[in-house]
Formats: sequence, C-alpha cells, structure tokens
Amino acid sequence: MRAPAFWWRGEPGALALLLSPLGWAYGAVTASRMARSGVRIGTPVVCVGNFVAGGAGKTPTALAVAKTLRRMGERPFFLTRGYGAAQPVRTPLRVDLARHGAGEVGDEPLLLARVAPTIVCADRIAGAQAAARAGASVIVMDDGLQNPGLHKDLAIAVVDGGAGVGNSLCIPAGPLRAPLRAQFDHVDAVIVIGRNVAGDLVARRAEAVGLPTLHAALVSDPEQANELRGARAVAFAGIGRPEKFFETLRGVGVELAGVHAFPDHYVFREGDLDRLRGEANERQALLVTTEKDFVRLGQPRGVRALRVELTPARWDDFEDLLRQGLKRARG
Repeated sequence: MRAPAFWWRGEPGALALLLSPLGWAYGAVTASRMARSGVRIGTPVVCVGNFVAGGAGKTPTALAVAKTLRRMGERPFFLTRGYGAAQPVRTPLRVDLARHGAGEVGDEPLLLARVAPTIVCADRIAGAQAAARAGASVIVMDDGLQNPGLHKDLAIAVVDGGAGVGNSLCIPAGPLRAPLRAQFDHVDAVIVIGRNVAGDLVARRAEAVGLPTLHAALVSDPEQANELRGARAVAFAGIGRPEKFFETLRGVGVELAGVHAFPDHYVFREGDLDRLRGEANERQALLVTTEKDFVRLGQPRGVRALRVELTPARWDDFEDLLRQGLKRARG
C-alpha cells in the first residue's frame, strides 16, 4: 500500500486529528513492545531501522554498515525477514543468488547478498542464531527496530531528510510507528539522509536528547550516472518514496518524459512492464528504474537501473559509531 499524502504534511490536518486517538493507541502498544528485553545470542547485532512506516534508506545504510565492518576486519552477515516474498520464510534460509529470486526471499535480500552472506527468516532470533552458527562476527539486521525479539547492541535509526517524520503522529494518523520521543530511548544514533527542513528538525530533536546524529547522502553510481546524463527516460519505482528516485534522476541530468510511482515492494503484474516499455518506445526514451525494482523484476532486458550508495558526510564518525558499538557489545 502507498502511504497517504496527509501523513507527510508538516501540520496535522482534519483527517489526521480525527484518527489521532487510534494513532495514540497504536503508538502506545508499539512503545510498550520496544521496551521489552530482547534475546542475546552472543554475537553483536547492529540494527538499521527507521521511525516511520515505509522507506527511509535503510537498505543503502545497511550495505554501507556491512562494507565498513568488512574493512574493519569483521565478518558481517545480514539478517532480514524477507518482506515482499510470496510466502513468509519461517526457517532460516541463506540467500543463494544463483537459485533464489525475489518471489522466494524478497527484493532487498538479493541486494544485500551481493555484499555479505544474508539470512532470511521471519523469526529474527532463529535467523540470528543461524548466522552466528555460520560464522558471523557481527549481524547487521535490516529493519526490525520496533521488534523486541532480538537484543540490539547498536540500533541506528535512518531518517529520510526530505520527509522527516511527517506530521509526527502515529499510524494511522501519521507515519510514526511509535511516538518519536519513546523511540529515541531505544536507538543509539540517528542518520539523516539528505538535507531539508523536515530532516533537520528530526536531527535537532535527536540532538536535544543527546543522540549522536550523522548526516549522509545517497550518491548515484558515477558510471551509470554518466551513461544516463542527458538522456530522455520514462522512470518507474516501487519504493517508499518514489519521488526521491525521480529527483535523483533529474539531479544527474536525465530528462524525464514520464514517471510512474508504485507502492513500496510492489509486485508487478503481467502487462505492467509491457505498458511501460510501450510508453518508453512511443516517447523515444529509455526505461529506467531503481536497483531494487530491477532485481524484483528479474533484471529484465531493455530496462536500466540506477544504483545509489550511502555516503556519510564524515566517514570517520560513521566508522567510530560502529567501532564504539562493537566495543560496548563485547564488553
């Protein structure tokens, strides 16, 4: 489903206020769950999550975390529940890029498995134990900030600087999964991706309660960006905020002849791609999508993907955050 537009307005409107009692109840339950003690498995767990429903840049951040850990001499494994798979993965499954597709494990695990071994399991405790048995020195959990099952040694909350936390209300009145102040109590650092008023406001609120706040950007792959610069394209995306992808394309010099926004983790139906190809042909344009949508579609011919990577404003601060988290976890 696509998040309703009224979630992202700075001030709550009439519908948001009408739904706010339900949001208060939802947020209180989630905050109570977050306060529970999780199971420790003996291997440090780094959780990369977000405060709101929908995308914020978790997967690029998790990839950057794993790459940095590898440079530090660690052996990271990813842990993910495999959202978007046709059926929940109930027993730990190690992703094999030669065998598994998005229908079996979800789209994000296919991106994660290119960088480090990846375990998919709806049961995060069982998945983490499987990763530890397989030799993980650190487990990087993509999402799961609000899930109390597994103890998190380092919890990083990712914020989309362009959207922030919307109207600051909880689901269904707004995008927050629990009140922001309650969630602050269970994170160790905040990473704001992109600079905008909404993201800066969250950063100031985090800093006011003593949370380390890092800034970062999503940077397009230089080679792919050069190939697309000056091109005319029809773009489509099924991510948390498709507009962010379209802005990225414009930023690298792509002329957009058409844009199509789909819900996050959208399962493309038969005929969707044919219609998009037809529009691109009619407008004499390339067909371009996100890397996540590209793997979800099985890397189709005739479609270009633009890869983005997280680039912290200060790499030293990013590495120090991970180093200090592991030091605390190992006592």
